[in-house]
Amino acid sequence: MRILVWHVHGSWMTAFVHGAHDYLVPVVPDRGPDGRGRARTYDWPRNAREVTPAQLRAEHVDVAVLQRPHERDLLRAWLGREVPVVYVEHNTPPDVRARHPMAGAGLPLVHVTHFNDLFWDNDGAATTVIEHGIPDPGHRYTGELPRAAAVINEPVRRTRVAGTDLLPVFAPVDVFGIATETLENGQGDLPHDRMLTELSRRRVYVHPYRWTSLGLSLLEAMTLGMPVVAVAATEAIEAVPPEAGVLSTDPARLAEAARDFAEDPELARQAGKAARAAALDRYGLDRFLADWDRLLREVVR
Repeated sequence: MRILVWHVHGSWMTAFVHGAHDYLVPVVPDRGPDGRGRARTYDWPRNAREVTPAQLRAEHVDVAVLQRPHERDLLRAWLGREVPVVYVEHNTPPDVRARHPMAGAGLPLVHVTHFNDLFWDNDGAATTVIEHGIPDPGHRYTGELPRAAAVINEPVRRTRVAGTDLLPVFAPVDVFGIATETLENGQGDLPHDRMLTELSRRRVYVHPYRWTSLGLSLLEAMTLGMPVVAVAATEAIEAVPPEAGVLSTDPARLAEAARDFAEDPELARQAGKAARAAALDRYGLDRFLADWDRLLREVVR
């Protein structure tokens, strides 16, 4: 199958392009949001191929996987013909009254978490939940540094949504992600594989997000074998079993849990072992790709 899909979310896209298909990834000269092309900090297989808007007109496309409302307009303008379409919603709604922008579009609507499906007003649209899948990075956890780690993209702009304001309760904490240079102990942009290795050196992973679908960095940390301390919000309460860490809405409880893991390497190791097993069981790459194959076959038949 030949699938047209824009590079929007690096970790999700990395899992998606590991399927047994050909993936056409739009690219524009400045590699802006509407044409980032192949990832530069993730390892993608060769079957994910860059195409310019001009080249796309000559390509055979079986199905387009859209992730932003305006991609419908890009699809019409760049491809110039109709093809089956699936829409993936990665984000939580702005509030529980929000009607999904694709609710009346007549497109298959895929949510990446049951939380999203529950909280968006889908207004009768047929929805499917395909939970995340994670390429297994291997058990890398050493926990040699008695510090916490967090992954937050744009932590200054997203302050309360991402829980950036909570980070001081976990100190010392090293923050990884995009645009972290303005934060103390910010680690900036790293190639993804190197970032995972650096995360694994920290004793505990903290997930301070108040409002997010389900951070893939949380699942990646779990597959690395890291114990987790997370705000008990959105889908995190489904993803992290009690033996894998501590979830709470009480910042004092979260801070205490992070200290406990930092001070007890064996406690951290055991929780991390349980976290890895839970993540691989529920969010394995094979299940993710099989779910997508099943849906795409239904759409293009």
